[in-house]
Amino acid sequence: MALRLTLIGEVVAMAFDTVRTNKLRSALTVLGVVIGITSIVGMTALIRGFDESVREMFRGIGPNTIFVQRFGIVSFSSGAEIKELLKRPSLTVSDARALEEQASTLEFVDIQLGSGGPGTQFQRVFYRNLKTKPIIVFGTTENFAAGTKIPLVAGRYFNGTEVQYRKNVAVLGNTPYKLLFEPSGTDPIGKFVRIGAERFEVVGAFDRRPTAGGFNLGADDFVVIPYTAYQRVFGLRAVRVSRTATFTPIMIAVIPRDGVKQEEAMADVQRIMRRRHGLKLDEPDDFDLATQDAFLKVWDQISQATFFALVVISSIALMVGGIGVMAIMSISVTERTREIGVRKALGARRAEILFQFLTEAAVLTLVGGVLGIGFGSAIGWAVHALSGFPISLPWWSFAIGLGFSAAVGLFFGMYPAFKASRLDPIEALRYE
Repeated sequence: MALRLTLIGEVVAMAFDTVRTNKLRSALTVLGVVIGITSIVGMTALIRGFDESVREMFRGIGPNTIFVQRFGIVSFSSGAEIKELLKRPSLTVSDARALEEQASTLEFVDIQLGSGGPGTQFQRVFYRNLKTKPIIVFGTTENFAAGTKIPLVAGRYFNGTEVQYRKNVAVLGNTPYKLLFEPSGTDPIGKFVRIGAERFEVVGAFDRRPTAGGFNLGADDFVVIPYTAYQRVFGLRAVRVSRTATFTPIMIAVIPRDGVKQEEAMADVQRIMRRRHGLKLDEPDDFDLATQDAFLKVWDQISQATFFALVVISSIALMVGGIGVMAIMSISVTERTREIGVRKALGARRAEILFQFLTEAAVLTLVGGVLGIGFGSAIGWAVHALSGFPISLPWWSFAIGLGFSAAVGLFFGMYPAFKASRLDPIEALRYE
């Protein structure tokens, strides 16, 4: 047993020595593997970082918040056709009022005008000689802050009286606050900004939304005003999206009362909305009810598909690298035919020759794997340092990189190793 272990050690040492003494050939052999592993680790770092950032943003929605939409990701994920979805009736402010009055399971009902889709208002916010890029303007009730749970960095949220009297008051998202007020240390409360053509008094400013790595995908690029002021200033016009359909940018968010299960509140909302839309028992809902879990479930499908595409693309790169390993190792076997003949003449067995060449291939690709992990990690950190894009480098991505590289060496090194082990020693010694 000790003799066998000693022999294996000698074969491994010989394989390392061969790799070390043929540096150029070894470098060419591992180049494809380095590229493949770099792409796996680098793309995994970026995709995982982006994935964590999106998930953190969805978690910030609030686990109990229920969104009532004309249609959204719930319908799209179920495979519904857009032309059928556009036939659904638009939501109205009256729908929100009905939920507020008739649903006994709800604590808050919030109206959100301009919440995505055609018709969304993008306006610059001006303060003195400063201005923002065009950002989203939301019109909401006084319940918006309670539903989103975004902390305030200054001031307060507007109240029901200001909503009722259509006051020109605004709460800034963190992006316009940081751009217009934070650099100069100016207190934004009580200052007047211009949104579009109207002046609004700033009563509060939000802190950053909680996101992984501080990368919020533009989630703080907004300003909120009372929905009544939004209707007066911008109107709530339906935007024509086709010759037969229009879209009104309105969404309703509701929060169940304490002690009420989310499923119970959703059933209550569904009952009221179906009755308002005159749906019969056998007719499907013509609206969507979306929750944090629904958003995360759809994102799971997207992220899994993205990761699968990454594996496929990276596998192609590794396959190209593997073909390079097989070609270079075959050339190596041809060049070392006499050496193989001498070893066999001295008593080396087929299994030992096979093991030596497989070890050389595995060593080469493992070196490529280590280099690829280093380059991939460096690319991820460089992108993060230059753009702030979030990255994630889980330990299993390194393990996958090393595992793939070793597997490539063993698989594509099998043919040249098998070829070397089957050489006839007499013919090999005669080879010139």
